[in-house]
Amino acid sequence: MTTGLSPEGTSTATAAIGALIRGHRLRIGLTQRELADLSTISVRAIRDLEKGKALRPRADTVRLIADGLRLGPRARAALEDAARRGPQGGAGRHQLLERCAPPVPLHPMIGRQAEVTVLAEELRSGAERLITVVGLSGVGKTRLALETAARLHDAGLPVLWHTVPGAAPDCLPHDGDPLAALATTCAAHLRLPDRPAAPPHATESGTRHLYGPEAAAPYGFGGRDAQPPAELLAVLGDRDALLVLDGADCARLDFARLSRLLRELPGLRVLVTADAPWDVPGERLFLLAPLDAPRPDGTPSADAPAVRFLFSRIRRARPDIVADERSLGDVARVAYGLDGHPLALAAAASWLTVCDLSTLRGIVETDPAPLLDHLSDGTSGPHLRDGVTRALDGLSAGPRDLVARLCATADADFDLDDVVRLTGRPLPDCGRMVRALLIGGAIRPSTDHGRSAFRLLRVVRALAATSPAPAAPAAVAAPAAA
Repeated sequence: MTTGLSPEGTSTATAAIGALIRGHRLRIGLTQRELADLSTISVRAIRDLEKGKALRPRADTVRLIADGLRLGPRARAALEDAARRGPQGGAGRHQLLERCAPPVPLHPMIGRQAEVTVLAEELRSGAERLITVVGLSGVGKTRLALETAARLHDAGLPVLWHTVPGAAPDCLPHDGDPLAALATTCAAHLRLPDRPAAPPHATESGTRHLYGPEAAAPYGFGGRDAQPPAELLAVLGDRDALLVLDGADCARLDFARLSRLLRELPGLRVLVTADAPWDVPGERLFLLAPLDAPRPDGTPSADAPAVRFLFSRIRRARPDIVADERSLGDVARVAYGLDGHPLALAAAASWLTVCDLSTLRGIVETDPAPLLDHLSDGTSGPHLRDGVTRALDGLSAGPRDLVARLCATADADFDLDDVVRLTGRPLPDCGRMVRALLIGGAIRPSTDHGRSAFRLLRVVRALAATSPAPAAPAAVAAPAAA
């Protein structure tokens, strides 16, 4: 089966006649009325062809439409061939789309069932068409996207998956994916040109990247270069589908082109995983926190997601360690001490090849920073450090100042009243700062005491310890200990 899907340059054996006409029409920027005028074919006939209601048009109809579209010899031949095949073209396209599956994850899913259910339902129903999953590096954004995409694929949606170069894949590409190149083409279409980006607009709560007319003006968006890839339009048509951009840098994505793509493909949904949000209209921001970990002062539970995850990694290094009463207490303390952060837990588990569990627990409770280097791959530590650095560097002065002040206080939960006392800022400013830290992944919600509180991640506290903290006002009090 051929996978050359461009109606401009190749014979598309799997594209239906209507999809080809629509792809060519949109590629050159014509409306159905304009094509009707140019080809002398009625608007209704063109509409029926594009919707698949007319599957075997007459030869002279195809010739007139090809003339109106100004098709070259190869594209004209492909259009005529699709017309001769009739209904089989649509069937071929359907079979092609059915094979578009997400990559295969390398590890089983632990926890996250509630998050997957929400994401899958919002995307399946079309209630949300653009969702950006954000969180600290290594928190599990790709694994969540893989599970969500798998559920949607099981529900009948083809999945176009693109992992941005340089991102940690943590998955195996699906064998025989016929549209892998098309997903890459679509991702390239959504990237900004390699020119200086529009300067970000600094706000008290963080950095907002410009969109719309502010960002579009320097690049001339809205011209022909903003046309969606014709091959994507030809293949998907009105079909429901999911496009995943894994590890994207939202500051380098073109919102004008995405808007056009979503208009031209009414069934398309887009799921993005990124360190920071896109901050564009219509974006549904999904904050991903680390796995739930039990407090060390309670009864340890082997069912807690962070404990289960850590045990799954411990078995690789020390299969002799079982979940008995003694080891469960130590594992629970390690899981809590590393805030349930999956990458940090995996790195810490690798240290059990050179130390015992109680020693590991002692290091975590004293200074977890050395444990962030995975002993076998050597990349987890730099990966996590770089992620924390990016998260802190992306903050504006207010939230960054708050992180420094929290690092200078006791390791305890805090709430909005504590932030007001700690910074001396008005409540609305404090709320915006806390939100910026949640989006950046530096803090996580905590409901351990039945109140709305937050906790600065210990990996952030450990890695930010080398940064000098600003002097606090004399009258400022530290957060109350939990």
